[in-house]
Amino acid sequence: MFKSGGLGEELQALKSEASRLLNMHADDMLEAANSRSEALAEPIKAALRELGETLSEEEEHVERLIAARPIAALASAFALGVAIGFMLRRH
Repeated sequence: MFKSGGLGEELQALKSEASRLLNMHADDMLEAANSRSEALAEPIKAALRELGETLSEEEEHVERLIAARPIAALASAFALGVAIGFMLRRH
């Protein structure tokens, strides 16, 4: 049913972590936060770099499509603008 031994261990771990944080100096806390933020920044930078590359490839693809059929692209953009205008006008 309910095991108090596991809960007691978790509470003791929480207590020791809290006391460690309370006894830590501000400089140490700042250094720990900086190291954690730097560790998290690298994967985010990599994901953004990959997203930028993908978007530039897709932009080139869209430019080729528009260049191949400029009249159809212009008509599609006009129709989309009219549809959005009607939707915004109702609200």
